[in-house]
Amino acid sequence: MDQSNVKRQAPLQLHRSAKNRMIAGVCGGLAETLGVDPMVVRLVALVLLIPFTVFTVLVYAILGLLLPVEE
Repeated sequence: MDQSNVKRQAPLQLHRSAKNRMIAGVCGGLAETLGVDPMVVRLVALVLLIPFTVFTVLVYAILGLLLPVEE
């Protein structure tokens, strides 16, 4: 099988959004990476915040510190 005509997709690059941000841009960047509306990701984060408050806040803070801002 000839592999020369096969297009390779770039790997997903997780980043913080510079334009879709409310706090640090983590949810906006995740939404851009997944190709969904940022409000959907924010609602999922809010739903997770209710039963898993400490975990959700820690994950958000770690991603906010580690992820690069989109260029």
